[in-house]
Amino acid sequence: MLCPKGRVGSNPTPGTRMTTPILSDSRLASLGAQAIADAYASFDGRFRIVTRRARIRFEERDWRGIAADARQRLDLYGMASAQAAEDIARMLGNRTGEKAVWAAMKAVYSNLIQDRSYFELAETFFNSVTRKVFTTVGVDPTMEFVDTDFDTPPTEADRPVYRTYGDPEGNAALVRAIVNDTGLTRQFRSLDDDVALAAARIGEHLRRIGALRVVERAEVVDAVFFRGKAAYVVGRIYSGSHVMPLVLAILHHKDGMYLDAVLLTENQVSILFSFARSYFHVDVERPYDLVRFLRTLLPRKRLSELYIAIGQHKHGKTALYRELLAHLTSSGESFDFARGTRGLVMSVFTLPGFDIVTKVIKDRFPAPKRATPADVRDRYRMVFQGDRAGRLIDAQEFEFLKFDLNRFNPGLLEVLERECGRTVASDGSEVVIKHAYLERRVIPLDIYLRDADPDLARLAIIDYGWAIRELAASGIFPGDLLLKNFGVTRNGRVVFYDYDELTTIDRCVFREMPQAESPEDEMAAEPWFAVGPDDIFPEEFARFLGVDGALREAFLDHHQDLLTATWWRQVQERVAAGEMIDIFPYQPEQRLGLSSGNAQT
Repeated sequence: MLCPKGRVGSNPTPGTRMTTPILSDSRLASLGAQAIADAYASFDGRFRIVTRRARIRFEERDWRGIAADARQRLDLYGMASAQAAEDIARMLGNRTGEKAVWAAMKAVYSNLIQDRSYFELAETFFNSVTRKVFTTVGVDPTMEFVDTDFDTPPTEADRPVYRTYGDPEGNAALVRAIVNDTGLTRQFRSLDDDVALAAARIGEHLRRIGALRVVERAEVVDAVFFRGKAAYVVGRIYSGSHVMPLVLAILHHKDGMYLDAVLLTENQVSILFSFARSYFHVDVERPYDLVRFLRTLLPRKRLSELYIAIGQHKHGKTALYRELLAHLTSSGESFDFARGTRGLVMSVFTLPGFDIVTKVIKDRFPAPKRATPADVRDRYRMVFQGDRAGRLIDAQEFEFLKFDLNRFNPGLLEVLERECGRTVASDGSEVVIKHAYLERRVIPLDIYLRDADPDLARLAIIDYGWAIRELAASGIFPGDLLLKNFGVTRNGRVVFYDYDELTTIDRCVFREMPQAESPEDEMAAEPWFAVGPDDIFPEEFARFLGVDGALREAFLDHHQDLLTATWWRQVQERVAAGEMIDIFPYQPEQRLGLSSGNAQT
């Protein structure tokens, strides 16, 4: 628990604890609730300033600036909630630990935020403050918003989160109107050509699915989604009985902006909003409305995923915990080992019907692992702050989770207590997990290649190579390239999830394998040449591929250059020079063809 440092406005002697003036519980609750509400309002203002700056960065092609803003925005919440916790502890003084005051504060706070457009996010902020003050094990419904106080929004929006385009005069006119309303058109290099290509692509899709020839109505989010080097216009279109997503991807080349892709299916848009990608910068008044709109485009995504995708990751974590509790209540399922090879660093378990895994760091790592638990946490932090390139699974960090003991398979609980005893403990009725990461469950790649249809397996092994390439382009070397450390999403994308040996590409020394000077050298169990701790020999990757026959041939046909030190050093040089290499969240065939010279790395 944070130790109060004295009353606001006083200058206490160092090391002393101030005594709060005698105030009623209701007065203290009122002051404390207002302080936390003001703290969240201040944070929200700073968050939106950074978010709005993405438009300027995009217009100026300031890619380093938008990357710096993305990192800065991730840190704002933690700083704001920590400062609020410190301030409230100072305000309450020796009454900081009185739960009756906090219960009253929660009630007052709920009333204060009911007319705010961010009411659900403000509830999560209150929870963050209480958990910093009390280090609550499990949840305490008297002091936390375990469930939201508002089953429906307490206020109505002043206007919808989307613009409506009714009865457009053809698909080209619709696309032009949508692009015009972004306010970006003055920098387009050839808008007429872009509009024609996009309209033709929409028309092709309508014919393919048996819809009408034209779009009858469109609804488009009244804010542009920015991420990395791209901007996205997100909406939905209606054609007869068909309703489908519409996403226009805009890139900004040195000679102007252009429409690069049109996404028209749930799967295509799902990849854009993937849990393996960095968060969007999109500025809207009511995130609640935006998330519900996005849910109509992506009905298989949870609300938690969508909140996280738009940068509200703390509330997304709250929503994820609520989803987990709801599943436990409704299913009666028990936690058991996750599918796949048991790891040396993490214990991983899951619920059969809930596509999330829980990962707990083990107390000790056997050889050949050299990392420590602190190293692993640092690597997860690096993944959280960096560009995940669509290939690194985002993990939500939780502390002091508590579950009924009977929800654990006995064999799993035995392993957790033996291998993770510093983190996992049970008292005969409940299990407390002091620290864990929750992330989306995927099919381990080695299992997928064994069990999938041969054609799908071939696509996966090829995409495995693309995953390695795109991680390298983002400045990341996975460290351990074994298939068991990669997984396949429901959209067939290969992603990486084992971070204990992950490192930045600038730390790697890519070398050619020296030629053996004698048969004895060639047959030796140990290298006959000096090997540094950061030395990597790409020629050896093929030895660890773990597949033979057609799958091995498919990989080598597409990715032979990954087995050369030359390729790795070339990418290393580009990253070191500050180049942000293009990594597209869609397939090459989904591009419109106006971006020659910007092909996928």
